[in-house]
Amino acid sequence: MASREFENVASLREAVGQELGVSDWFALDQARIDGFAAVSRDDFWLHTDPERAARESPHGKTLVHGMLTLSLMSHLSRQVWKLKSMTTGLNYGYDKTRFLAPVFPGDRIRLRRSLLAVDPTDNGWRVRFKDVMEIEGRDKAACVTENISIYQAT
Repeated sequence: MASREFENVASLREAVGQELGVSDWFALDQARIDGFAAVSRDDFWLHTDPERAARESPHGKTLVHGMLTLSLMSHLSRQVWKLKSMTTGLNYGYDKTRFLAPVFPGDRIRLRRSLLAVDPTDNGWRVRFKDVMEIEGRDKAACVTENISIYQAT
């Protein structure tokens, strides 16, 4: 269940400039990394070969794909907020995306989401969020981005 629920766009617009909430922690393991590599066809050894990474990576282990971290924002955002009157939502894109710190197998991440803007468009409402993917026990975020979606809602 979402931590913040909004009845309609008018109530959502009142939250512009506020943090909407934080998701639960989400664990990443080598099996999930390997699954993402299979789907994305990004099987670079730095992500998928723990033995080679132990020998050759400056971190001594494999890394989670940055795009896997980014892709989990959709899943984790459903724990953070909900717009009850929304009928459809489309990913419009990302601005200012930066991968600030590596995520390793065994790390847990969570999403911290703030609402930046809600603007009308010809196709619905363009909603802009600031998304920060935090790593448990670390000061530096894994990823920071501005996430833009288009919602059909009243």
